[in-house]
Amino acid sequence: MTTQSLAAVKAHFSQVIDEVAGTHERVVVTKNGSPVAVILAVEDYESLMETLEILSDPTAVAEIRDARARMDDGEAFGEDDVRAALAARRA
Repeated sequence: MTTQSLAAVKAHFSQVIDEVAGTHERVVVTKNGSPVAVILAVEDYESLMETLEILSDPTAVAEIRDARARMDDGEAFGEDDVRAALAARRA
């Protein structure tokens, strides 16, 4: 993540956007030395929104915690197991 002043971003806006889109590097924009905004690639924004949506779902969070605990206990599944579970969900 880089930090640039608003004046610098305004002067090179197209270049900043190209760099953000191409590298997925976030740019913190400052005004009078204080951070006021962040520029990030659309894909990164969408990923963050999806993550927030998942983390705001108590059932999903519980399932993630359960899966982590099971992995910590050494429980693992092979590709065939995963494919069978997914097929069962679709049925």
